[in-house]
Amino acid sequence: MNDFDAKKVKEELVKWLKEWFEENGKGCKAVIGISGGKDSTVTAALCVEVLGKENVFGVLMPNGVQNDISDSIRVCQHLGIDNITINIKDVVEKEIALLKESLGCELSEQTLINLPPRIRMATLYAVSQTINGRVINTCNLSEDWVGYSTRYGDSAGDVAPLANLTVAEVKLLGMELGLPKDLVYKTPSDGLCGKTDEDNLGFTYATLDKYLRTGICEDKDIKNLIDHKHKINEFKMKLMPSYKYGEVKSK
Repeated sequence: MNDFDAKKVKEELVKWLKEWFEENGKGCKAVIGISGGKDSTVTAALCVEVLGKENVFGVLMPNGVQNDISDSIRVCQHLGIDNITINIKDVVEKEIALLKESLGCELSEQTLINLPPRIRMATLYAVSQTINGRVINTCNLSEDWVGYSTRYGDSAGDVAPLANLTVAEVKLLGMELGLPKDLVYKTPSDGLCGKTDEDNLGFTYATLDKYLRTGICEDKDIKNLIDHKHKINEFKMKLMPSYKYGEVKSK
């Protein structure tokens, strides 16, 4: 874990992302949901390096009152990017009411947790298609490995620059990009359930990152928990399976 070269990775990521936009979105803006946490902050900073601040667009999406909304605003101000705020609370509440009425029962806890991220992603795509953009995924390897993301919610997007970097590596990249340290090292939380990520997971990102990069986890119970979470959520990291029929001959 100590051999991570943040300067080299930043240069490679900028080159890779620039090539991706040339091939898949030439002339498009990068559209990013800005939460005020390290992942969206680092992702936005990378896109500014690649496209210039005039071609990066931030979307702030509180669900009612967001106590740390000032951090999201600060990110946009620090990077100098245009942004809008769309409060999803009314949409979320309306959808919950419609589902309850149609199903005739209370919704599961997981449904209530995952609905807001999916509405946020639908919002990002609506903005993106309106302003000629591409939605930039902000997930990192650590979260994805144990399924700490919402399928077709925050795990969606058109390109994922941080998907193979651990939490620790994203932080180092953030410092290399010259971002405010308090935002890069901010305690991670989904901003929806009132708990930190580590409270929800049952282990620290430091423990998870070490296990991912070295294969070492001294606590057997935590190792088993990480392995279990990865196994039951591994499908999220794969393409949707499809039945193979026939041969496609067009090129």
